[in-house]
Amino acid sequence: MPRAGLSRAAVVAAGAELADEVGFADLTMGLLAARVGVKTPSLYKHVVSLDALRRGIGIQAKQELGNVLARAAVGRSGADAVRAIADAHRSWALEHPGRYAATVRAPAADDEEDRRAGDEALQVFFDVLAGFGLRDARAVDAARTLRSALHGFVSLEGAGGFGLPRDVTGSYRFLVDSLVAGLQAERPAPESRSR
Repeated sequence: MPRAGLSRAAVVAAGAELADEVGFADLTMGLLAARVGVKTPSLYKHVVSLDALRRGIGIQAKQELGNVLARAAVGRSGADAVRAIADAHRSWALEHPGRYAATVRAPAADDEEDRRAGDEALQVFFDVLAGFGLRDARAVDAARTLRSALHGFVSLEGAGGFGLPRDVTGSYRFLVDSLVAGLQAERPAPESRSR
């Protein structure tokens, strides 16, 4: 990337790509400077610190993941929607491990832009879960359960944590099917009509 083409957005995008290669925790300004072909101090004209770079990557990654999940859910409901977003979540996380790690980071209390990006991604979970009739606190419980289960599986898978001689995709299907069964069991019974 030529020096003249650098902007904050270009630096963050290059940082996101590099994070996928080296890991979010191992991303440094020096590595990024080498990637974009500038001296490290030049990066600070576009991002004020490594923390600001990581924040930018996190916001970008939350937006990307939210868009991927939303596209997967379009036209689907119930169990079909859960399976679709679960598969999309897994694929995106495994293809973008550095960016995915950035999505886990909670926003600072006063960071409205970061909070909004995370909320938009999380809203897809709530929209899908609405098809199960879950509301209020139970919807929050279900969203946390679904997100935690998917995150745990893809984090272990991405780190090579599954060494047993069993197809990992088969195990993932079992996880998602178990989650769907649990969600279906939580579905409120239809209200009976009094006569």
